Amino acid sequence: MSSLLSVESLSVRYGRVHAVRGASLSVGEGEIVAVLGANGAGKSSLLNGILGLVPAHHGALRFASRDLTGASPPQRIAAGMALVPEGRRIVMSLTVEENLLMGAYLRRDAPAVRKEIEALYARFPNLAARRALLASVLSGGEQQMLAIGRGILARPRLMLLDEPSLGLSPLLVQELFRLLAELNREGLALLLVEQNTRQALRLCTRAYVMELGAIVMQDRPRALLDDQRLVAAYLGGSR
Repeated sequence: MSSLLSVESLSVRYGRVHAVRGASLSVGEGEIVAVLGANGAGKSSLLNGILGLVPAHHGALRFASRDLTGASPPQRIAAGMALVPEGRRIVMSLTVEENLLMGAYLRRDAPAVRKEIEALYARFPNLAARRALLASVLSGGEQQMLAIGRGILARPRLMLLDEPSLGLSPLLVQELFRLLAELNREGLALLLVEQNTRQALRLCTRAYVMELGAIVMQDRPRALLDDQRLVAAYLGGSR
């Protein structure tokens, strides 16, 4: 499997706080990779550092064979990355369709964008029924679908997802992970930060474990779940 994303020794600081400490990871073309760990482990900061939303104190990043170490967030998005942030970050004062269009703000192919929005409405009928309504009327699950749809409209090769199941009911979590598997079958690579370890390890092909800003282990899902010490120490005892 060819490498799509390669991160080497990434460090992120917030003043004196060392949020990410020399993290190295990779995502192959069409791969699903999970990043697991307790609250405060640095997982969100890792994603923000990869997309360039926070400046890297140290490290290098290559994406699709290009050195993007010094690239801005719009340049990284244009190269083929998209982030579905924790908490959805939907603009409640905009309509559903206006939120979707935000995902295509770097694109200049309006007819194709229109066609892709209609395809998203076919995939998410609840959004179609509310396309002209303010996003504030959406349920939590519908907001997550909207956030993912917004990301899809950026036409990414890699989607970064930060705690996508947070706050969703068990039924909606199942629907969410079915959608992620479907997007992956269509060719989209995923880098998934997720505290629902059971679901994440069912979905991914490889996983990294973070503790106190550092990546302390990586392996295949089965190997991680079979390590009782690891499950207890880093994965919250979830099987």
